[in-house]
Amino acid sequence: MSLTSKRVLVTGAGGFIGSHLSERLVHEGAHVRALVHYNALGSRGWLDRSDLVDEMEVVAGDVTDRDSVVRAVGGVDIVFHLASLIAIPYSYRAPESYVRVNVGGALNVAQAARDADVERLVHTSTSEVYGTAQTVPITEAHPLQAQSPYAASKIGADKIVESFVRSFSLPAVTVRPFNTYGPRQSLRAVIPTIIAQCLAEKVVRLGNTSPTRDLNYVTDTVAGFIRAAEAPAAAIGQTFNLGTGREISVGDLALLVGRLCGTSAEVVFDDGRARVEGSEVERLLSDASRARDGLGWRPEVSLEDGLARTIDWFRQHGDVSRAGDFVV
Repeated sequence: MSLTSKRVLVTGAGGFIGSHLSERLVHEGAHVRALVHYNALGSRGWLDRSDLVDEMEVVAGDVTDRDSVVRAVGGVDIVFHLASLIAIPYSYRAPESYVRVNVGGALNVAQAARDADVERLVHTSTSEVYGTAQTVPITEAHPLQAQSPYAASKIGADKIVESFVRSFSLPAVTVRPFNTYGPRQSLRAVIPTIIAQCLAEKVVRLGNTSPTRDLNYVTDTVAGFIRAAEAPAAAIGQTFNLGTGREISVGDLALLVGRLCGTSAEVVFDDGRARVEGSEVERLLSDASRARDGLGWRPEVSLEDGLARTIDWFRQHGDVSRAGDFVV
């Protein structure tokens, strides 16, 4: 399936991954409807700074409001559902909001997509649903373990979509990115946090430094979404890990970012940045062979190259690096 001339909807289009995906879809020749979270300031998130925003139909709404979602989905061929609350620390303090947005939003999108008879729904999961790896590398068959209310809400969202595939033959594909990073990512995330401190201070304060992560540069993650939308019917109902198969500890990541920044900042533990006791996901390492075989997807950007690109962006745009909550 080619996306050229397809009418597509991106929920969460004003966020980190959503804005990159929306721009890529414009380049692919799609007619893009970008759903951004309604707010009193009229902000369209990162799309306010996009050179391609005038080539999109930007609509403001809320995925928790079914009428809003129905209007957004109406008349489109393909839906990319990214809108989600993602800040893990805040999920410990306000878990109900995560259920409302992440589970309720997925339900609204699935229902609207079914009723509109869309050709494909690409649903966004997260590697956080696996919790600490029981076996590595992690395949899609790995048990789901909710080690935060955020992870629980994403498991719930995944299962809502799965149920619509099984119950109503909804043509949905789920992509499960491991940790995505790159330009526009919120300072809440670990890589922007490290970069900002390396560029501004002599000390990098972090929570636990031993957990390992499998890190995707944002253009590779976006390419996975595109491949999921274009994949043949055999992909429907499947979940695809998007990861590099390379892990690095948070501590070693901080040292690598420091070297690439040209600084020698000291890494120190800050217990105020640690997750709730017992909830830290200690290890994430993907097996993306299903995405390779079923979608023809492979990551193309190395960690070192991706970090260098991200550091360059933060040097130029550090004043605007804070994003809203409706990102992935």
